[in-house]
Amino acid sequence: MALTWRAAALAAAGLVVVVLLPTTATVLLWALLVVLACGTDVALAASPREVAVQRTVPRSVRLTDTSSSTLTLTNRSRRRLRATVRDAWQPSAGTGPNRHEVDLPPGEARRLVTRLRPTRRGDRLADRVTVRSYGPLRLAARQVSLDVPGRLRVLPEFASRRHLPSRLARLREMDGRTAVQIRGAGTEFDSLREYVIGDDVRSIDWRATARRSEVVVRTWRPERDRRVLVVLDTSRTSAARIGDVPRVDASIEAALLLSALAARAGDRVDLIAYDRRLRAQVAGAHGPRLLPALADALAAVEPALVETDWPGVVSAVRQRLSQRALVVLLTSLEPAAVESGVLPVVGPLAGDHTVVLASVADPEVAAMRTRRGDATEVYDAAAAERTDLERAAVSVRLRQRGVEVVDALPDDLAPRLADTYLALKAAGRL
Repeated sequence: MALTWRAAALAAAGLVVVVLLPTTATVLLWALLVVLACGTDVALAASPREVAVQRTVPRSVRLTDTSSSTLTLTNRSRRRLRATVRDAWQPSAGTGPNRHEVDLPPGEARRLVTRLRPTRRGDRLADRVTVRSYGPLRLAARQVSLDVPGRLRVLPEFASRRHLPSRLARLREMDGRTAVQIRGAGTEFDSLREYVIGDDVRSIDWRATARRSEVVVRTWRPERDRRVLVVLDTSRTSAARIGDVPRVDASIEAALLLSALAARAGDRVDLIAYDRRLRAQVAGAHGPRLLPALADALAAVEPALVETDWPGVVSAVRQRLSQRALVVLLTSLEPAAVESGVLPVVGPLAGDHTVVLASVADPEVAAMRTRRGDATEVYDAAAAERTDLERAAVSVRLRQRGVEVVDALPDDLAPRLADTYLALKAAGRL
């Protein structure tokens, strides 16, 4: 039984009676009256255990978007249900007002909607539904908490999609579908056209020229149907917070933009998330099914506090690729981790495939370099400069082994990686 403020007010009203009739009998009689009133009120309340509750939740929602949890209450008792219903969720589900007042006649049903605006990626779980049923006087209530399971999968925000239109425009230029002609881009033969000043003479088709009365050149288009394998590092280095989010979230944004662009370019995209074991994978999804499959697989990916098994990563890559492909490693450029893990294995991999390593730089380190206000800030700036020099040295060693390196701030990583992909595609290096 739960007492309400009305019961407390009724008990407090007895003070007036006690002041007027200051006897022990008066106190006892008023206390008995309060107990009887509350007991009768509870007895007349509908049983919350006779309330059937069903929950309806959308399967998924994108981070920062709004969703809802709908409870359907059915009063199976013979009494009128006057109740407060609380729909509880994890704090990161971002619940709005979740206490609902209900006045439900016997045998009827009512829907209660709780707004959700999740603040974190992943699976957000519902807590219990609490039904507090009041009597007619609302002095006291009967309460029960019911297990009504619910799960809402929060997909990555994909904020980097704002960069997709401009990259698709560049892709169309490379394909020759716009007025801008990118001469010599790509390695697959497309068509013949008349020679104009400025064309590469190496593209002249002499046989076709001999058959015509004018000089003609071959035009090329970027390769299609190439393989792109994205490897997302989910080890301890991906757990470091860059700004307000883990490093892995910035890597996920880059993976989604690259995958969307590559799919529109006609390439096949697969993804694995790996540390010491496989955490998630997407394979064989094409066209409009690719991005939903990637978002669903990446939604529940969380960093593991272990070191990456880079020989295992290379083995997983080789199992999935039987011909030359673009392999994108989304990992940290932390010197110690790269020197002990990536460098020993990336050389042979770069010999078989085009390898790009993309890493998120810490904007706080960039800010530290510019502050010189006092001695402490000068020392911090020196440490930041040293960090940048170490990352630059590691990048040089990776490039010496044939690896393309993209090192950018969180907001710049996705578009920079997309630009690198377009440059490699235009050069016929996929």
